[in-house]
Amino acid sequence: MIRASQQERSHVELITVYEICRILSASLDLQRSFREALNVLSAHIGLPRAMIVLADGDDEQLRIHSAVGMNREQLQRGVWQSGDGVVGRVYQSGLPATVPDVTQSAEFTDRTGAFSAQAGRMMAFIVVPLKAEHHVLGVLAAQRSVEGNARLSDDQRVMTMAATLMAQTVVLSRAVTEEHQRLQLQATRLQKALAPEPSGRYSLDNVVGSSRPMQQVFSEVHRAAPSRATVLLRGESGTGKEAIARAIHHLSPRKDAPFIKVNCAALTESLLESELFGHERGAFTGAAGDRKGRFEQAHTGTLFLDEVGDISPSFQAKLLRVLQEREFERVGGNRSIKVDVRLICATNRDLEKMVKRGEYRADLYYRINVVSITLPPLRERREDIPPLVAHFVDRFNKENRRRLKVSPDAMEVLTHCYWPGNVRELENCIERTATMVQGDVIRGISFPCRHNRCLTQTLHHLDKEDAVSPIRMPTPLHVSPRPAPAEPRDTVPDDSAHEVLRIGPTEHIGSAPRPPSDDPPDSERERLIWAMERCAWVQAKAARLLRVTPRQLGYALRKHNIEVHKF
Repeated sequence: MIRASQQERSHVELITVYEICRILSASLDLQRSFREALNVLSAHIGLPRAMIVLADGDDEQLRIHSAVGMNREQLQRGVWQSGDGVVGRVYQSGLPATVPDVTQSAEFTDRTGAFSAQAGRMMAFIVVPLKAEHHVLGVLAAQRSVEGNARLSDDQRVMTMAATLMAQTVVLSRAVTEEHQRLQLQATRLQKALAPEPSGRYSLDNVVGSSRPMQQVFSEVHRAAPSRATVLLRGESGTGKEAIARAIHHLSPRKDAPFIKVNCAALTESLLESELFGHERGAFTGAAGDRKGRFEQAHTGTLFLDEVGDISPSFQAKLLRVLQEREFERVGGNRSIKVDVRLICATNRDLEKMVKRGEYRADLYYRINVVSITLPPLRERREDIPPLVAHFVDRFNKENRRRLKVSPDAMEVLTHCYWPGNVRELENCIERTATMVQGDVIRGISFPCRHNRCLTQTLHHLDKEDAVSPIRMPTPLHVSPRPAPAEPRDTVPDDSAHEVLRIGPTEHIGSAPRPPSDDPPDSERERLIWAMERCAWVQAKAARLLRVTPRQLGYALRKHNIEVHKF
């Protein structure tokens, strides 16, 4: 019976150590990993309270880093000095300690108030050090209720193994953090050293942009292009990452060599491996001959990996080796092939959060994030919209032998759109409108958004219950505007001439009363935003809803500096 009990205990200890090892190796987020490891230790071994105490700075002050079975107030009280109590003595000496009964130990000091004696129960306190290369980083402490044949030495043995694994995790996490900070500092110094004069202007042959954000991007491109450093392009979808990658290639010494691009999100893992590294004859079904991969094709040139944040974790390890050694083997081959390739990566994913969640390898992240260039969305550089529109219209005219022009009111519509799809969406909108327009002038009324047929508007307002459909209008409100002037004016009047919107008693149309939640706000600005949101930011419908003219509504929007979101 005793032998069976010991075997069962050994089995539980083995499972506990395995689970803790698996948790600590899954992520470098110490807070989450330590908390999960303590939960496993508490559930498997039967420790109601446990905590990890780490040294805070050079003052040898010990603070609780992670804990289970303790509230926030107890955690805040957990502060020790080196040599203070059992926790401080274990940290100072590096030797484990066990207090069989906390009521009988003069050295036991409960700073937190969570490990004190309990009525009618004998409570033990076990503390083991977190040691790495003969250096104590902190301690692992736990509470045990001494009942029956409980053996405190067994608990101390399991906690010592867990503390060793946790200490190695702390060392690895601090090393990664220090390396990250060093690389960031190095990149900052390099950017400051290569910073151009404030009056400098940059341009790229295949990219349109004169705004300040794009000038910053162009400056970074000109500085990064001559080197061999890996470049990571970041930004929302449709901001022009591929165009910037081509510009970097054409400005580099490799401009006469190939520029090869691969969309990593469009291929499965097996196809992506064959596409990048190539394959030997007979490597798989259908491999009738040897085939060069994209790395070989881009030899002495540039390889552009788009959507690099979407590759699988297993393929990340294979890609990391190529970036480190600049050599690889073809699929089905055993001969190492060395290449000289300049790598440019692009993604719209938040790689930092993916690394923190364990979804992206930290070592691969540091390899590709050498020179990082962030492309601003189109809504943050609206002054670039007119030249972009002119570029797209000119290209459409050349390809279709047309003589289209854009009217000022059409340019006004395009300038105030939100553009969630960025430059790609603007290009598609111009091409769609130019194809369907009658005559040689694109006017504001020509765009689909003026007829509630904008696809982007449909996508962004599909789940809004209060969105106004083109068939049914909402119940109008009684609004008392000031009389409009007899002669229309082309300029915006001063504040004294602005129309004032006043909502009076609500009128119901037909037999359907308005729900109480549809009552408009009290202030004029909130009332304007309320009406525009109900009408999907279509000014003509919002004007009818408020019983004012579109011109009066436009003046009111300008007066309150309300940006009109058009999709």
